Amino acid sequence: MASFSGIWVALVTPFNNNAVDLPAVKRLAQYLIASGVSGLVVCGTTGEAAALSNEEQLAVLDAVLDVVPASQVVMGLSGNNMLDTLQMQQEIQLRDIAGVLIPAPYYIRPSQCGLVDYFTQLADASSVPVILYNIPQRTGIVMELQTIRKIARHPQVKAIKDCGGNPDTTMALIDDGEIDVMTGEDNLILTTLCLGGTGAISASAHIYPQRFVQLVQQVADGDLAAARANFYALLPMIHQMFSFPNPAPVKAALAQQGLIRNELRSPMQIVPQPLQQQIAVTLAQLQPEEALIS
Repeated sequence: MASFSGIWVALVTPFNNNAVDLPAVKRLAQYLIASGVSGLVVCGTTGEAAALSNEEQLAVLDAVLDVVPASQVVMGLSGNNMLDTLQMQQEIQLRDIAGVLIPAPYYIRPSQCGLVDYFTQLADASSVPVILYNIPQRTGIVMELQTIRKIARHPQVKAIKDCGGNPDTTMALIDDGEIDVMTGEDNLILTTLCLGGTGAISASAHIYPQRFVQLVQQVADGDLAAARANFYALLPMIHQMFSFPNPAPVKAALAQQGLIRNELRSPMQIVPQPLQQQIAVTLAQLQPEEALIS
């Protein structure tokens, strides 16, 4: 059985008057887990981790762990200062969690050898499974296939969140079978599952999460007609969730559902009013998951 599979939600961080809203964190985490998702990824890109202090990130993690089993919680770990990143890793590992999600160091654009060294140091220091996060549009550096393969040989590296934008790399990693391949591109969830990937770490799965969970089951059952119908019904919403910088559309949708406040930290901005109205229309048009033909 795959170590990391199914739908893991890249959790937003709710705010209230610019402060982290820990009660809302707990309510949202409970709602998503009750919806059947495999787990939550805390303080990743969608969680606005770059806008949080280390202390705030750990507070969010602790709030989630108060209401979600440790086996269903992964923590984001990013940085371009190795010593600081290792220190944060030590703080995170004082908690019992399922793993850490680690992107390449942003801004400094190291060589491929530098990437191997970076991830190896962090994997060596990790007491929990490591999920690689390949997202060159945010880090400024592409993790080449051979680089990923070298890193994947480390016994602590168990999976990858694939946002690399290269289908040949994705298919090669799936075919290798060395690590679990989860997409981070929500519009490729069905494609990745059908190719043999294990699941997704998804931002849009905040919205009607049961339908994303059902999608995974439909593919596993070989009911591709139902999976396609489900996915294509979700696709307009998925596109909408990335039509403005993430996680603003997701937060707008969650606010419309009464789950959190529609608030982000500067320089991130809430979505414009016309898009908020479009999101409301899309949410109204999506059928409840119970109405789907299974």
